[in-house]
Amino acid sequence: MFDSDSVDKNYDKWTKYPFDKKTVKSVKDLKKNNLEDFFDSFYKNLTFGTGGMRGIMGFGPNRVNKYTFGKNSQGISNYINKNETENKSVVVAYDCRNNSEYLAQKVSEIFSANGIKVFLFDSMRPTPVLSYAVRYLNCKCGIVLTASHNPPEYNGYKVYWEDGGQIVPPLDQILIDEINKIEYSEIKFENKRNLIKLIGEEVDDAFVNDSLNNGKVGNSVRENLKIVFTPLHGTSHLLLPKVLNTAGYNKLSIVEDQKEPNGNFPTVKSPNPEEESAFDLAKKLSIIKNSDIFLGTDPDADRLGIGIKNSEGKYFVLNGNQIMIILTEYLLRKKRKNDLQFIGSTIVSTPMLKNIASNFGVELKLGLTGFKWIAKMVRDYPEKKFVCGGEESNGYTVGDFVRDKDAITTALLACELASECKKNDSDIFNYLLECYVRYGFYKEKLISIKKEGVKGSEEIDKMMKGFRNTRQNQIAGLKLVSMKDYLSSIHIDFKNNEKIQMNFPKSDVLIFETIDGSSIAIRPSGTEPKIKFYFSVNTKIDSKEMYFKENKKLEQKLNKLIKKFTC
Repeated sequence: MFDSDSVDKNYDKWTKYPFDKKTVKSVKDLKKNNLEDFFDSFYKNLTFGTGGMRGIMGFGPNRVNKYTFGKNSQGISNYINKNETENKSVVVAYDCRNNSEYLAQKVSEIFSANGIKVFLFDSMRPTPVLSYAVRYLNCKCGIVLTASHNPPEYNGYKVYWEDGGQIVPPLDQILIDEINKIEYSEIKFENKRNLIKLIGEEVDDAFVNDSLNNGKVGNSVRENLKIVFTPLHGTSHLLLPKVLNTAGYNKLSIVEDQKEPNGNFPTVKSPNPEEESAFDLAKKLSIIKNSDIFLGTDPDADRLGIGIKNSEGKYFVLNGNQIMIILTEYLLRKKRKNDLQFIGSTIVSTPMLKNIASNFGVELKLGLTGFKWIAKMVRDYPEKKFVCGGEESNGYTVGDFVRDKDAITTALLACELASECKKNDSDIFNYLLECYVRYGFYKEKLISIKKEGVKGSEEIDKMMKGFRNTRQNQIAGLKLVSMKDYLSSIHIDFKNNEKIQMNFPKSDVLIFETIDGSSIAIRPSGTEPKIKFYFSVNTKIDSKEMYFKENKKLEQKLNKLIKKFTC
């Protein structure tokens, strides 16, 4: 239900000082012409969460605009000025989204108005370059304006701290409290131009050099590999080809219709490399070029999609877990063994990683969903060597020079693997099957159910409560061996009839494990109006030939699980 009092109060506030004439007129026009959108824009404040802010662009407190982003920037400025005497600097980047450049300029002006030095990129940049720049420039904070792979009407505000990773507890809540104190009238829009410095090529060159140092690990004839690449209208259009070309990959074909940045993403339903349909044009070009691999990044170039040929020579897209499996296995094979090495992943990613880590004698650390937790691992364990980290949602990073997902260096690593496979008269598909034989055949599927608006949010909350209130040792007709509730930090072991306290930050996530080794994780999305179900099933295979028969069986098993939980 809408709170009409809140709507009226917010409307009244947004039609007076300090809001500019254009905003006031737009707000009044919205109420007059589109009542449904008006209510959604004014019934609540768009919240700054534990990783930043993401929402639909427009006018009102529940929309992305210079005022909602302005409160974020003013609150962070206040915190920096209260707690820092010397290193008062921030680096600001933005992606290809509509209004990103304008909003980045406004954000930079606010920081400068508060006496904070701003390094502003001279044009759009990938998110991993922003993460890299924070440490390269020795900044206190980094801001990137992006909505990742959300639809075109979205934009977002992500906050990084001096280690190059996104903000984590306790700092995230401290910043949230600072931001929530801010009144719109307190936002300082009067910029100090002398404190804003444009940056670009120097940071790019340093990033490319470190990307090559971390991702170029193979032993192959690189010029023989045929690659198709699409930036999906995003920010990787320049740097990713530069990294691959510099590494020696010169047979690189780019999807022309998706080459230029465009915040409307005109050729795809969604610029999301997790979705196979995003690669329709890349597949067509791969068939023409007979490519060995095709690659695609999301708009801010932190997520990577990879397409390869199957045993019948048909192209298909690997899911995030498969990407994580082959790249981690390959990278660990290339790295000199070190007892203090570790890799990172998340609680909803494939359990197969445990087997790979065990085989190479490295530690696997698991965190909550979100790459910031992997970055936190790097910071929390400086005495240990971080090799790589990945999550099921197509995020991956190589080494610790970037403290977030990095599609650019990951693309280089994928080409190193593909090139080495080709040199050995094989391919990535066979490499994947060899991993299944060696470590167990794990098959996963993600199902996202969209629930928009206030009603949708209530439905998601009701669904989570329903699953959480399971107190018997079975759910959806399946016998359980455990249930992990990350909101209460309780792990219920049904097999031994005991409750175990978990040492994780609280998060609205449930994970069920069944007696046959299957697992189902459930959580609301933190960035979209969706509830997500992560299904994982597995079996053992003794040969690559067994894969095809067992794959059908696991597919049937997955479909049964999906039907039980989502219908």
